[in-house]
Amino acid sequence: MNTILDHKLPGEVLEGVTKRMVARRKSLGLTQAKLAEKSGVSLASIKRFERIHQISFASLVNIAFALRCEDDFDALFAHQEYASIDDVIRSSRSKRR
Repeated sequence: MNTILDHKLPGEVLEGVTKRMVARRKSLGLTQAKLAEKSGVSLASIKRFERIHQISFASLVNIAFALRCEDDFDALFAHQEYASIDDVIRSSRSKRR
């Protein structure tokens, strides 16, 4: 049985995304200013994201493209939740049609 303690909190997700973005930026040898130029996102927005994890979704997508990580969004909201085995069977049947 899953409890709330088994799930990440929103702040933890934001921090994790930010840390991965910073690691990717640095691995590509990009400064914040260079990423801003390459992504079209303001330097202030990138600094704010790295400092307090706040950024618009559109800016985050632009950064992902600049860092060649745009395919990472394909998994967002793609996870199918099933309440019962009947849900699994119905889903499987509808996919075959």
